[in-house]
Amino acid sequence: MTIPAATKGLLTLTVFFACATLGAALALFTGWPVAILSGVVGFVCVQQLAMGLARRRDKRATAKEMAHLRRMHLEFETGLSETRMRLGELGGLIETRASSQEKKIVAELKVLESLMRDFAGRISRQAQPAPLPAPAAAPTGGPASAYITSFAGGQDRNELLETIRSSLEENRVDLYLQPIVSLPQRKLRYYEALSRLRDAGGAVIMPAQYINVASAAGLMSVVDNLLLFRCVQVLRRLAARTREIGIFCNISAATLSDAEFFPQFLDYMAANKDLSGLIIFEFSQETVLKAGAAGEKNLARLAEMGFALSMDHVQTLALDFVKLKRIGFNHLKVRAQTLVEGMSGAGAAVAAEDFKKLLSRHGLNLIAERVEDEKTVLSLLDYAVDFAQGYLFGEPRAVRDDASRPAIAMTETAPVIPFKRAS
Repeated sequence: MTIPAATKGLLTLTVFFACATLGAALALFTGWPVAILSGVVGFVCVQQLAMGLARRRDKRATAKEMAHLRRMHLEFETGLSETRMRLGELGGLIETRASSQEKKIVAELKVLESLMRDFAGRISRQAQPAPLPAPAAAPTGGPASAYITSFAGGQDRNELLETIRSSLEENRVDLYLQPIVSLPQRKLRYYEALSRLRDAGGAVIMPAQYINVASAAGLMSVVDNLLLFRCVQVLRRLAARTREIGIFCNISAATLSDAEFFPQFLDYMAANKDLSGLIIFEFSQETVLKAGAAGEKNLARLAEMGFALSMDHVQTLALDFVKLKRIGFNHLKVRAQTLVEGMSGAGAAVAAEDFKKLLSRHGLNLIAERVEDEKTVLSLLDYAVDFAQGYLFGEPRAVRDDASRPAIAMTETAPVIPFKRAS
């Protein structure tokens, strides 16, 4: 217990008067010098005794406080050890459950992909060659150029169809990803998923070459389904690191109008609604404009599940933006060249400087595609474009997915893409 300063002063004053009284009493018998000396000595002795008692009391208080601190420290160490042990047990439990869940997902995807290979085989065996539409302009160079040259005149359509069939049946459908960045930061925000087929020799068959033949033979829903499974696999891996990067997954007109397949597609996406913030389904403008009431209903159902929709291959900007938003569209892809110098030719109701404001009023993001030079980027910044895509920011690259299929034979123009977020 600590004695207040006022009490200490009062005790000192009391001792002083007691010693003075004792000195006065001694002075009657021994004289004043001896009495004063005796009083001083007595006062000093009493003060030393009081100080000794105070130090002893302080030591006892300090010892008691140290004992209390040691008990608290011991209790803290005990609690910390228990917490560490429980955290270790919890970490092990989480790791076990995560590993079990990951194995379950991988096993599920393997089963689904195996079923799709069987599905592809059954459909493609029944597929018959169809008249081949006029081919698109052939790109120069690259593995696909040989195919485009070989089949340009409708030659060997049976051979091309057989190549497509075997590619689907033997799971030679590869996923390529191309980055989509935000402007002006150029921060990675999305990937666009693109499919490529490979023949038995490893040569890549580009969509411009196989889509017409596959669509005519009724095989595009199989390609889209395999592409979707690839996207889900990639997203599962990306979501373990970040949920800020999504993937644009292209869906063909044949798939949207497939009365047998699309309901199954909707059921599958309903079971994977946890990915609704990460997958953006993309349809060409021609597909959307020709979708009809049934197709628009299918699009709206996807949007109701929380999946965003995007329109690409835009040829005309004379669009019903109110209707697009009502169906569920969130993104509109327009060629950079159109934004920079072709707005009037594309039927736009406003100038490029005001086009973004028009889209914003209807809740649509603007994505400029096929951006290939810095000069174009400067123009896009003047038009307040949200996002951009093109070879300037990254070319499509093949994804290796060792968890579900053998390693892909890479080409020089398609190295394996690293799953790291861009800075």
